[in-house]
Amino acid sequence: MFLEFKKFIARGNVLDLAVGVIIGAAFGRIVTSMTESIIMPLIGWIFGDVDFSNWFVLLGEIPLGYSGDRGNYAQLKQAGVAMIGYGDFATQLVDFLIIAFALFLLLKVVNQMLDEMQRKQRDTMDSSTNPEIPTDPQLDVLKQILAELRAGGSLTAAPLPTPPKAPPTP
Repeated sequence: MFLEFKKFIARGNVLDLAVGVIIGAAFGRIVTSMTESIIMPLIGWIFGDVDFSNWFVLLGEIPLGYSGDRGNYAQLKQAGVAMIGYGDFATQLVDFLIIAFALFLLLKVVNQMLDEMQRKQRDTMDSSTNPEIPTDPQLDVLKQILAELRAGGSLTAAPLPTPPKAPPTP
């Protein structure tokens, strides 16, 4: 079972996913910091209230023995008062929109790069001669075959490379 687990972990996709999760967590902290330290105070300045966490609607009675601030959402929540905290929701919504927009921009750039690479790959007859695109010997052979078929000639493509031998399984 350990060997099977080791084989699973050694796959590139698992490692790529782990790196993505770690980078995503760090990116989330950056976005949260930007939202709490820059964007929400700016929005608060525009609307005249810097602290969105204390925007709420009371749904229930404040307990008789309550001695905290009647405008503090966290203290009222700790005292068990029923409330709707729409200020915290607004902060989380802005966080989400920032992350979604940043991911949209990132994917847009990546898709443009992939489209350009695919265009170059499509226009190149032999990918090994162009350092800007990944080498794909199978695609190169297929392109040679297609060119021969279109030209009406015989199929005289370069020989396919021999695949590496698989190690013996224990």
